[in-house]
Amino acid sequence: MILMPSPALRIDRIRVPAAVLLALLQRTPAVRVAAAAAEGILESPLGAVVRAAAASVAALGAIDSMAGATAYTLSTGTPGHPSPYTVTEGSQIEAVAFALTSVPPTAAPPQSWTVSGEIPPGLKFGVTGDFITSPGFINGSNPYLSGTPSAPGNYTMTLQAWEYANGTGLSSSTFLYEVIVASTVTPTPTPTPNPNAPVFTTQPISATVAGGTVALDAVATNSPTYQWMLNGSTPVPGATGPILLINDAVAGAGTYTCVATNSSGSTTSNAATVGLTSTNDVGRLINISCRAGVGTGGNILISGFVVGGAGTAGSEKLLIRASGPALVPFNVPGTLPDPQLQLYSGAAVLATNNGWAGDAQIASTTSSVGAFAWNDPSSHDSALLEALQGGAYTAQIAGQSGDTGVALAEVYDATPAGTYTPATPRLVNISTRVQVGTGGGILIAGFVIGGTTSRTVLIRASGPALVPFSVAGALPDPQLQLYSGAAVLGTNNGWAGNAQIASAASSVGAFAWSIPSSHDSALLVTLPPGAYTAQVSGASGDTGVALIEVYEVP
Repeated sequence: MILMPSPALRIDRIRVPAAVLLALLQRTPAVRVAAAAAEGILESPLGAVVRAAAASVAALGAIDSMAGATAYTLSTGTPGHPSPYTVTEGSQIEAVAFALTSVPPTAAPPQSWTVSGEIPPGLKFGVTGDFITSPGFINGSNPYLSGTPSAPGNYTMTLQAWEYANGTGLSSSTFLYEVIVASTVTPTPTPTPNPNAPVFTTQPISATVAGGTVALDAVATNSPTYQWMLNGSTPVPGATGPILLINDAVAGAGTYTCVATNSSGSTTSNAATVGLTSTNDVGRLINISCRAGVGTGGNILISGFVVGGAGTAGSEKLLIRASGPALVPFNVPGTLPDPQLQLYSGAAVLATNNGWAGDAQIASTTSSVGAFAWNDPSSHDSALLEALQGGAYTAQIAGQSGDTGVALAEVYDATPAGTYTPATPRLVNISTRVQVGTGGGILIAGFVIGGTTSRTVLIRASGPALVPFSVAGALPDPQLQLYSGAAVLGTNNGWAGNAQIASAASSVGAFAWSIPSSHDSALLVTLPPGAYTAQVSGASGDTGVALIEVYEVP
């Protein structure tokens, strides 16, 4: 049964001044607050829209976050080379030094760094006496990249600084640094390019994984045909679409390009390298959070998530928080005075909290996952620290005494540092359904990939696909855009019956899209660790109800 939003439900956006937001970022996750949509509801976490909660609807915004010791900005020292840094194969590079500019500026410098992704072949990262040439960690405050690149391609390194030596203590946000190694082969001179030739609007992203599925995306304009190439010269059999799906990364490691061709000419994409590494700290979803106005009855706040993962067993330790009074110091107006937090599995209440009471374990875990601190033990903010078996859950927030106001719901993976293995259950799916407007009223969903390797995700924006479920006012023409910070990583304006999208949706248990020509949109992509936002808007300025889902693809 699908629940429609109450006509009276109206959620106002939280307006946080820049100075307040800066204060929030200090020694907290790097938070980006997305606009909440009015008259929306939360969809069940499994992505099967018929499983919505029987009597609860809520309007949700989104917050994405990365654990951090303080608010840092990555900088490159003398001679500074901003990302992306372009060099030529076989030419020694100038040493690229890395440092963190901190807020406040008096914060102590980090004592060690970890690197995931891929260090370009021939280069080394570290400090004198402690260098690495593949993912790992080094001890030192100001590491640098040096050497002579030996293979052309696009290489993305994910950097993270740590408070203490050996990758311990509090951590900074993760930072991406891209190195483009140009080939020494001289291209054949060509006449002035034809403006009708294909132009790539989405470039493939290099990935370093421990195995499993890798998806590379390359989209070009002007109605091209596609052919993916391995190591520059070998056509990949059957790879004739904008998505290259590598089902076995172990067998498919190498450097890939995509050639887009139409009657006016051909264009080759940037190169993307699929590399392998051996680690237990694989890429995974580590944090979801949302905020909304909390009403009464059916208008409470519900945050949905799924714990599990192929090959996992046992339980996952999660910190679940409901902030109301804790938002007051950040000048958030109209906060919920007395939030009650309840954790559900289906219709069963698993746990309830009506005030954290300064619990030492909650405070310690809050610090370890990088959440902002609650400083008043007597506040009515509520929290639960739970070990959950695989399954679907909802965290529901309501005013304990019937009070209403703005609340923040957060779910953090609280698995102790250094103990995660691929057999440990993890967050594998989040989904939200809201009314999509225009401007600041579009739908923005945030998620964070942690660990040290890339992770493949399926992101879907359903509009027309909701009509068979009797959802009134579905968004006719949803456009899906994936962002990393301000950079657009991918855009889709209609899935066009893509076989890889359909296969991935089936493999993760998402409900089927049955009309290939529908304007429902999706992206299947492998992403390095970091914070991302998936934004849904009407491609032609249209408005309506949309469902966004983010699934981990094994």
